[in-house]
Amino acid sequence: MDDRSYTLSSWLFARALGGVLLIAFVSLGVQAQGLFGSRGVVPIEMFVESAKRAGHAFWQHPSALWWSSSDAMIAAVWVVGLFAAIALLVGLVPKVALAVSWFVYLSFVSLGWPFMSFQWDTLLLEASFTAFFFVPLRMWDRPTGHPEPHPVARWALWWLLCRLVFRSAYVKLASGDATWADMTALTYHYWTQPLPNVVAWYANQLPDWFQRLSCVVMFIVEFGAPLLLWVPRAWARRIAAAAIALLMLLVALTGNYGFFNLLTIVLCIPLLDDGLLRPLARLRSEPSAAGRSSTWTTWPGVGPALVIAVTAAVFFSGTFGERPPRWLSPVYSFNTFNNYGLFSVMTTDRPEIEIEGTLDGETWTPYELSYKPGRLDRAPSWVAPHQPRLDWQMWFAALGDFRRNVWLGNFMRRLLQGEPKVLRLIGRNPFEAEAPKQVRAIIYQYEPTTWDERSASGDWWKRRDRALYAPILGVPIEPPSTAE
Repeated sequence: MDDRSYTLSSWLFARALGGVLLIAFVSLGVQAQGLFGSRGVVPIEMFVESAKRAGHAFWQHPSALWWSSSDAMIAAVWVVGLFAAIALLVGLVPKVALAVSWFVYLSFVSLGWPFMSFQWDTLLLEASFTAFFFVPLRMWDRPTGHPEPHPVARWALWWLLCRLVFRSAYVKLASGDATWADMTALTYHYWTQPLPNVVAWYANQLPDWFQRLSCVVMFIVEFGAPLLLWVPRAWARRIAAAAIALLMLLVALTGNYGFFNLLTIVLCIPLLDDGLLRPLARLRSEPSAAGRSSTWTTWPGVGPALVIAVTAAVFFSGTFGERPPRWLSPVYSFNTFNNYGLFSVMTTDRPEIEIEGTLDGETWTPYELSYKPGRLDRAPSWVAPHQPRLDWQMWFAALGDFRRNVWLGNFMRRLLQGEPKVLRLIGRNPFEAEAPKQVRAIIYQYEPTTWDERSASGDWWKRRDRALYAPILGVPIEPPSTAE
């Protein structure tokens, strides 16, 4: 028989979500000043001033940084989010901690374009908002005596996971991309993804039949698991959770996707019933724990029901409709009710931007980002669950035109200025003694080496087709004078 209680999984889910939020805030905090500060790549204060001049209001950009975006305020808001995540992790006022964490992270997502525009940022916001109705209103949340969550709140989290996984498969086929249609996408994925790790290089060497089989298995999981999680049997939900978690572990093993894989695994936890978890946890709930609920989780099944209704409208209109209904417009500025779907079109080549600087106009020396392919003999790096946001955006910039990536010009100007906060975002600065007089962006086509090529040269990458990506920035350099 099914164990219909979910007290342990709801307690464990809240603690795990607190851990993901803590990772997200720490990762963001070490980059915030270099990205968003007054001397950063895209200062938030400049964005806010521009938005206010255009007549925008707080509700269009909901953020604590709307009122003040000084460096001190950026640091203060981040610290508040950090402590809220810690509070949720340890079980201290979890409902309040979730609300604060959500608003603080929203504060950066609302104004941190383009470095806060990743799908897992909005997924973290949606998970935090939806979980607000799932966690209890109490001062200290212990596993013993933890109340049973309202079933509608649990369904809201199941629905979020269902939409996330289903659309991950749906967008790949709906896009009409040939590599997904013929199951060859993974022959490109491992080396064209934004930040491959060292395992990705080895995965790319696997035979084509294995890559196609892996693609088929991925579609089976991403289409099948969302159906299984609604089957009213504990075994079905357990299989769905295990399949999704295993897929996420494999993705995490072969790529650097920040906290995305970990967050998706955490969203599987509410699928697990007490019949499974109680023997594993070796914990005993108080006799009345399963039947006791806080007022906030029992009375408004209305809150999570409204979340389900709004997200269903977003999902069905975005997936099967032509355009979302107008009445949904007010919710979009909160980045909390979203559609998902990564890699709908597989990239089949790897352009890489390299920033170079010079003191004399003749000798150009490259800067090195810490986690992107640069030197051909440097092994791909492990960095997840930290997300180096500058490295990620450099991947997107290489796929497009420099004129659509204004932030890249700002980044290059900061290098000309030798700005310390921005220089901390990169790996090696070849101009520590003196800032360069000029900088330029060069683009190459990268490819992974084969087994034989790596054995012969020791290189992990090979590159070709060197070209200038963007105009040279800097001051004119006078040629050296020659004595007569």
